[in-house]
Amino acid sequence: MKLSYALPLAGMIAFSSIAADAETITVATVNNNDMVIMQRLSDAFEKSHPDINLQWVVLEENVLRQRLTTDIATQGGQFDVMTIGTYEAPIWAERGWLTPLDNLPADYQQGDLLKPVIDGLSYKGKPYALPFYAESSMMYYRKDLFKKAGIKMTRQPTWNEVRDWASKINDPENKVAGICLRGKPGWGENMAFASTLVNTYGGRWFNMDWKPEIDSKAWHDAITFYVNLLNDYGPKGASSNGFNENLALFSRGNCGMWVDATSAAGKLYNPDESEVADKLGFAPAPVAVTPKGSHWLWSWALAIPASSKSKDAAKEFITWATSRQYITLVGEKEGWTSVPPGTRESTYTNQKYQQAAPFADFVLNAIRNADPTDSTLKPSPYTGVQFAGIPEFQSIGTQVGQMIAAALTGEMSVDQALSNAQRATERTMERAGYYK
Repeated sequence: MKLSYALPLAGMIAFSSIAADAETITVATVNNNDMVIMQRLSDAFEKSHPDINLQWVVLEENVLRQRLTTDIATQGGQFDVMTIGTYEAPIWAERGWLTPLDNLPADYQQGDLLKPVIDGLSYKGKPYALPFYAESSMMYYRKDLFKKAGIKMTRQPTWNEVRDWASKINDPENKVAGICLRGKPGWGENMAFASTLVNTYGGRWFNMDWKPEIDSKAWHDAITFYVNLLNDYGPKGASSNGFNENLALFSRGNCGMWVDATSAAGKLYNPDESEVADKLGFAPAPVAVTPKGSHWLWSWALAIPASSKSKDAAKEFITWATSRQYITLVGEKEGWTSVPPGTRESTYTNQKYQQAAPFADFVLNAIRNADPTDSTLKPSPYTGVQFAGIPEFQSIGTQVGQMIAAALTGEMSVDQALSNAQRATERTMERAGYYK
């Protein structure tokens, strides 16, 4: 009897020893669909890495950015893996806040990463974050509603056409808004969209002397159009809707059109998650006076803060989560429309993905053609399509986003919102020493 109990007990002791020795890394990420899948599938990583435990902090986008920025600026060390983007990676790397991710293992196949994407996550030729998924922006629309209204989609839609189409398919009695757009304030929420709209109206954030141009005609035309469009044909409470809220609305059939991230395509085309999967059409992001800057370039990526005490374990997780093998795992477990898009050449040569995702080549071309170095009609001194790549932009974009949201809700006029935004941005740039 003693012998029969001794073996399980030894096994328990061995298991307890392994568990006690396991290193815990804290992963902070955004509550977007692709990251939720990553968390769900992370058991596979822990099984293959029994010496590493994962602790998750999953937050709404605006909250995540605030928490991560505070932690990394103060070297708080709360997180070992941070989900950051194309904006933060080079700025934080320059300040020494991130761990360089060079010397990657050969089987990671770094050369398979899409060049515009990994370049955007690099500083002085070294990557400081690895792309989990990447995106541009595009227009989604309901083909059934367009057919019923006698609308034919054009090769390159214009914003005037979009307004006309929205008026024809808007059907509030049946809970269908003509169009859904981001209204939730935040530099990465409503301002990600609004910046591309301003770009295509011929506007820019700053002139070549770094003077803000928010109170310009182009901004007035763009934001007036945006406010009127959403108030006339958007859903109720549009000022509370960001990417996730609009994704839910569109997938339930409550939007006739939606201009947003290409990364939403996988979920919208998945019949298990979208009620409009068999009615979905897509087109390029609309333009106004210029096509420049009409579609953005962004990557949600995984980085290791310099303050992490578990850098090796964090690197093990990051290389797993951004690998070709992980993409295959998602395809097999969740379906090929659900794989993280926009990061690897091999994803777009994969026949299973091509067959499942009719949007694949369209998205790849949109990412390749977005040019962060030339996104405005007039020359600008900054890099970025839907943001200006300077450290001050996070606070500027957040503040301006709140004023645009106030114009959308009618708390202030567009003129007042842009005038206030202009003055606030001028003060920020003066204090930062861009000009006197």
